Amino acid sequence: MKRHSMREAAKKLKIDASTLSKYVSSGKVPGPAPVDVGGARVFMWTEKDIKRVRDVLPKIVNGRKTRYKKKAKSKKK
Repeated sequence: MKRHSMREAAKKLKIDASTLSKYVSSGKVPGPAPVDVGGARVFMWTEKDIKRVRDVLPKIVNGRKTRYKKKAKSKKK
């Protein structure tokens, strides 16, 4: 099973790595269990982990969970 770094996972999700990191640390998206590597804690992402995040991302807009959707104003002529 291939594992991906945070940067690689973010690239597959088409978002910035710092954005993905913020989402994981704030609990907005589920992240994999951290692994200790050389004294540092890193996330090693599987395809299954990336798919779970991909399912959650449409519910987040500008870093906030969406509660209400803005309705497009229709122009009357």
